[in-house]
Amino acid sequence: MSVFTAATAQTLCAQLPVLGSDVTVPLVTGGEVTYAALDYAASAPALQRVWDDVAAYAPYYGSVHRGAGYLSQLSTDLFENARRTVAEFLDCRDGDQVVFTRSTTDSLNLLAAALPADCQVYVFETEHHASLLPWRDARVTYLNAPRTPRQAVETLERALADRTVSNEGGYGPALVCVTGASNVTGELWPVRELAAAAHAHGARIVLDAAQLAPHHPVSVQDLDVDWVAFSGHKLYAPFGSGVLAGRADWLREAEPYLAGGGASRKVSRREDGGVDVEWHENAARHEAGSPNVIGAYSIASACKALTEAGFDNLVAREQYLIEKVREGLAEVPEVRILSLFGDDAPRVGVISFVVDGWNSSHFAAALSAEYGIGVRDGLFCAHPLVRTLLGSDPQTQGECGAPEAAPGEKSLNAIRVSFGAGTPDEHVERFVNAVKELVTDGARWNYRTEDGRCVPDTSA
Repeated sequence: MSVFTAATAQTLCAQLPVLGSDVTVPLVTGGEVTYAALDYAASAPALQRVWDDVAAYAPYYGSVHRGAGYLSQLSTDLFENARRTVAEFLDCRDGDQVVFTRSTTDSLNLLAAALPADCQVYVFETEHHASLLPWRDARVTYLNAPRTPRQAVETLERALADRTVSNEGGYGPALVCVTGASNVTGELWPVRELAAAAHAHGARIVLDAAQLAPHHPVSVQDLDVDWVAFSGHKLYAPFGSGVLAGRADWLREAEPYLAGGGASRKVSRREDGGVDVEWHENAARHEAGSPNVIGAYSIASACKALTEAGFDNLVAREQYLIEKVREGLAEVPEVRILSLFGDDAPRVGVISFVVDGWNSSHFAAALSAEYGIGVRDGLFCAHPLVRTLLGSDPQTQGECGAPEAAPGEKSLNAIRVSFGAGTPDEHVERFVNAVKELVTDGARWNYRTEDGRCVPDTSA
């Protein structure tokens, strides 16, 4: 039985206004319906507040850090104020740097490029590829998928205790990379406990908060993490911007992520014809080129909007939606929800599942074409995790999102529904009812594979 009622959820916090809430889409069976955007884990719709703030600023858009004119000065102030807003949103420590990047992936690749020599990296195989893959120039230990939060901590502790001693004696630098909330199961990870384990063994930790920050408050100080990375497009803020925030020393000592204007403080010619460069030591060191001021401003606007709405209220209402979806899916015996930590694990609004007898791409295509519901199917750029949860053979999987069997056959991929602060009750209710109807009655339309996707067959 749900602990929240619809009335309670609405009293706590109505969904936040987002763009696209009144967009209608055609149905293959005829007519139109308001689009139910249930793919927040990929990209959340823009908050109306963010869009309005950006629209108000747009006429004043100018170059950042490079001009004496009024618009340039205004844009520079706005960009640097956005940096301070993000630092407050993340409860950063004094001296921490906030670097604006393109995305979570970009942020973690930046950190990977800033690792000290001979750094050892520890990452669970359950991570999104953004966290799993950037560490190509480091010594990487991939940790097996844990089945409980406690097992995650114990696995990390054992791995850190087995660290190899460097040639100079003692342990070299080490970094742990972990997600805050899974982009596949939505389950919350024991970040504070993992950070304590890392620090107890002389390692640092970076938190991939791409799925956590839009749903829960993230405090660098309370979690005691060294860095946090997240993306604007998952935080209701479009325009292709992300954040890497945390300790300054590794970033300050590393070569600039990109070499160019903005990262350099002084450049001079040498007598031998070469150039000498003095790089900035602050965040600008890794922000070469003209920065995405609108992207940074949109992130800051979203941070303010979520803070003002109150995470306690947002979390309570989202929990109500999570329970509504999970209880509805539990009524369908053919549906199996994927989980690492079990049904009682705390989670955000991200739920993946499979349906017996259905290809995941076929099922997702029917939800879209016949009900106007947008979800995601595939391996969600977390291939090892999804394969572990499905118990599937890597050699038989298709690419992320591509169907590996004809419509109607059992899927080796999964379906993901995700939602958040802008999701109305009707969207999750329509989703649950659509799942029940598809499982009971089947699809009302024929589908075919086209360019690796399952689509309605309109040839007849």
